[in-house]
Amino acid sequence: MTAGARPDLPRRPLARLSIIIVSRHRPARLASCLTALSQQNHPEFEIILVADPASLAVRPDLALKRIPFDEANISAARNAGIAAAAGEVIAFIDDDALAVPSWAGRLAAAFADPEVVAATGTTRGPDGFRWQVRAERIGRDGLAYPLDVAGPVSLAPKAGDPVSTIGTNCAFRATALRAIGGFDPAFRYHLDESDVNRRMAARFPEALTAILPAAEVVHGAAAGPSRASSGVPSDLRQIGRSTALFIRRSGGTMPDLVAIQRKRLLRLMVAGRLDPFALGPLLAGLEQGLADGQAEDLPPAPAGALPENGTPFLRFAGDFPPADPVVLSGWQWRAGALRQEAARHLAGGRVSCLILWSPTGLRPRLRLASGGWWELQCGRWALAGRAFRGQGDLPLARSAHLAISCRLSSGLRD
Repeated sequence: MTAGARPDLPRRPLARLSIIIVSRHRPARLASCLTALSQQNHPEFEIILVADPASLAVRPDLALKRIPFDEANISAARNAGIAAAAGEVIAFIDDDALAVPSWAGRLAAAFADPEVVAATGTTRGPDGFRWQVRAERIGRDGLAYPLDVAGPVSLAPKAGDPVSTIGTNCAFRATALRAIGGFDPAFRYHLDESDVNRRMAARFPEALTAILPAAEVVHGAAAGPSRASSGVPSDLRQIGRSTALFIRRSGGTMPDLVAIQRKRLLRLMVAGRLDPFALGPLLAGLEQGLADGQAEDLPPAPAGALPENGTPFLRFAGDFPPADPVVLSGWQWRAGALRQEAARHLAGGRVSCLILWSPTGLRPRLRLASGGWWELQCGRWALAGRAFRGQGDLPLARSAHLAISCRLSSGLRD
C-alpha cells in the first residue's frame, strides 16, 4: 500500500467488531467492564482480553479470546490484542470503563462509510454526567484542543492535526491500523493513541475520523501504576517521558509541561485531594521523565504492517436486543425492593437503571451493580441549581430520568 492511499475498503456496512481490553491487576474493575459489554446490542462482536494471569481468570463463563500479558506497556499489550483480532473494525476500551449498551453498535456503524478509518465517542467521569473528553484534535505539541461538535460528524485532519481518539473509547478500521504498524511500544503509557492518530493522518491524509457523541463510556479512572485515584496522579515520570518522545517524533514545540501540571496539581491540592507534600516529588518526577525522553535514543516509528489475524472470529453472545432501558427511581430506603425489580427486568432481557435518591448533598455516582443493573446514587440537594446537559430546567427527578435514559439508550437513533 502506498503512502497516502486508502486501504482496500469494502463498500458495505461492517458488522464484525473486535473489542480489545488491556487489564493489569484490576480484576474487580475488569469484571464490571465485561458485564457492561455483555449488554451491548451489536449482533457481531468478539472480546479480546489482554491481561495478567490472575485477571485472565475473571468471568470464566464468558467466551473471550484471552491473551496473557503482564508488562507495563499499554502499546505492546494492544498490539498483542490486534494480532488476535478477526473483526473488520477493532475497538478499544479500558478495564475501568463502562460502555453504554449502544456503544459497540454506534462505533461499528460509522465504518459503513468507506472513507472512515477511525471513530471515537465521548467519555464521562465516574458520576456518569461530567465530561472527561468530548471532541478534540491533537496537536504536534502533544496537547489536545477542543472541537465544537453538536452531533455525529466525520472529519479529516486539519493542518496535519487529526481528531484525537482516546484509548478508552475508540475504534479503527483493521486494515488501516495494521497498515501503520499498530501502536508504537516506545509509548509505554500516555500519548500512545495520539501517536497512532498522527501516524494514521500521515498515512491517510484525506481519510475521516467519525465523532459519535452518543457512543459513550463512563470512565472510572481507577488507581494504577501512575494514578492514585480518579484524576490524582502518583507518578508523572511516564507523562514527561512520553511527551518528550512525542515532540521529538512530531517535530512540535515543547509545551511548558511543568507549568501545566503544576496548575493541575494545585487544583487537586486546594480541593483536598492531593497531599501538599506530594507536589514537589511529583513535579521532580515529571522533570526527570522529560529528561529521560530527551536523552534516550528515539526509535523509528513502526514502518512495517502488522500481519493479518490468523485466529477465527469468536462471537460474543449477548442477550440484550435493541430496546429502551427500564429506568426506576425512588428513595434510598426503598433500595431493596427497587433492586429486586431491576433484577427482574434484567432477567427479562431489558437493560435496567435504578436512581436512588437521598435527602442529602451526596454527589452523584453511576456504577454497574454486581447484579448487572446500572445504579445512580445521588442526594436531592447535590444537583440543586445544576441542569443536566440538554435537559434545560426540567424538575430534578424528571431530568434525571431523561438523562439516564439518554445515556443508556440501546437504539441507534443518530
